[in-house]
Amino acid sequence: MSLLSPSSPATALPSATTRQRPAKLSAAVPGRQSSVPLGERLIEAGVLTSDELSAALSQHSRKNAKLGETLLELGFVDEATLLRVLGQQCGVPAVRLRDGLVDPAVVRLLPRNKAQQLCALVMFRVHDTLTVAMADPRNLRHTDEIERLTGLRVAPALALRTAIETSIPRCYEDDFSVDAISADMSPDAVEVQSDAVDIDLGDIESLADGSPIINLVNFIIVNALRQKASDIHVEPGHRCTTVRLRVDGQLREVLRPRRDFHAALISRLKVMAKLDIAEHRTPQDGRIHVLVEGREIDLRVSTLPTILGEKVVMRVLDRKNVTFNLDELGVPAPLLQSTKKMLSRPHGLILVTGPTGSGKTTTLYSALELIKSVHRNIVTVEDPVEYQLEQINQVPVGASKAMSFPAALRSILRQDPDVIMIGEIRDAETAAVAIQAALTGHLVLSTLHTNDSLSAVTRLADMGVEPFKIAAALAGVVAQRLVRTICPHCKTTHYPDAELLAMIGYTGDTRRPFTRGEGCRVCYDTGFQGRIGIYEVLSVDRELRQMIGHRAELDTLRECHLRAGGTLLMDEGIRMAESGRTSLEEVIRVAHFD
Repeated sequence: MSLLSPSSPATALPSATTRQRPAKLSAAVPGRQSSVPLGERLIEAGVLTSDELSAALSQHSRKNAKLGETLLELGFVDEATLLRVLGQQCGVPAVRLRDGLVDPAVVRLLPRNKAQQLCALVMFRVHDTLTVAMADPRNLRHTDEIERLTGLRVAPALALRTAIETSIPRCYEDDFSVDAISADMSPDAVEVQSDAVDIDLGDIESLADGSPIINLVNFIIVNALRQKASDIHVEPGHRCTTVRLRVDGQLREVLRPRRDFHAALISRLKVMAKLDIAEHRTPQDGRIHVLVEGREIDLRVSTLPTILGEKVVMRVLDRKNVTFNLDELGVPAPLLQSTKKMLSRPHGLILVTGPTGSGKTTTLYSALELIKSVHRNIVTVEDPVEYQLEQINQVPVGASKAMSFPAALRSILRQDPDVIMIGEIRDAETAAVAIQAALTGHLVLSTLHTNDSLSAVTRLADMGVEPFKIAAALAGVVAQRLVRTICPHCKTTHYPDAELLAMIGYTGDTRRPFTRGEGCRVCYDTGFQGRIGIYEVLSVDRELRQMIGHRAELDTLRECHLRAGGTLLMDEGIRMAESGRTSLEEVIRVAHFD
């Protein structure tokens, strides 16, 4: 029995029932063909010239290839435009194929040899109708043969022949099928460590043990690690459960198990995290320590009751995917030098700012790795402790613990610390204790949620810290964001609009090309693969300290920072876009600018 909902893989395409309705990609009625030739339609659309059409027709006749394929090969049209026009011409929906649009549970309904012979790929099933990507959707003989072989009604969709031929080998591989992977994967493929989970499954054994649930959970975890996901989301829905992975900061849907599996799936995860499986109305937090393919992985588990059932989010903590080395984080040399100079101080407050998921914890851990030694007593207060570090005393706090941040800090100050790291300054009491520690001979590192480095000053003032104390204690601030890097497999150049360059205040050569990703199978049509940080480092000098003490406005502080040679997040992002590592649009999306 398939674990996937029949309607899962492709929300981008109309279902079979839309054959009698206008398609989104076309003004034409699906099923009604247009008599206007492809070349003329492209010329009418303004994407092709008569000379280009003549050149394409000449090469098309010599190579005996499809005109559309010839136009693509020559670079006269892009794939998206060609598919849109071809869909209008054929009167059927058109689609760019990728793995996420093909349901592994139904693709094998059409035997591989027939899929290759007919140049057709089954995408998904809705009730008794299969949506099938076909190179020639108007070929009724091929449609009839697919219906005869599958015993189901066929709703054809147009896809490029080359895309189908490339997709067939991948979609018929064993590891493309969720059921095949789960069947081959033993319940011990993900080894749950005994120190984190009670082995006695109790009543849940009747639901999970010996059923597909254990294999499904194993598959989700293994798949998340292979895609280098930072978070796993398991969300209830009306007709199915949705499993999404956060990869490079963006959520990506990977699986839709059937709705009736949701309760057992959540219960299995709660058992692994040592949570109360009988409690469904209050949030719970736990941790799973697993051994996957020889790697030790921690999963930080959080449950949340919703109207449709419990949602689970798991933060993937994989030490092999992170580096705690400041020199390897991509900080530009001048900013790195300023940061190391701040960390060499014997006392003071150093803050790392940015939104959730911007890499603040990684930066803090990297700073601790740089300054730790046998001659220093370093203590951290975290909620929760994400990674365990050698030679560092890490104290977990939180609502479920006996200690809060302020209580833990007061106790730590009696432990003769040299360096204190606070996971986050969340309230006025924590801010007051942190400032007091920094003023009494301790180096204090912490994080704060602000838009940029200078906003940390106003944020502390809003928490009730006196400006003269901020001026005396604050040593520096590192603001950061993570931007996605361009996929090397579909990297291309383009010339941004003048309005865009003017909006960000670009002062370089406005005629120079920039880089972006077009989207390909490797990067799941995002155009990006991997992430890197952009940084803004504020070192508090004498002039800035005086201005903070005199309650200067934020804009005045920013002008002082720029006069001293400082840079802003947007400036660093633009430099990275100029180097071709990311796109201008990605920098604008991530970095704050006025």
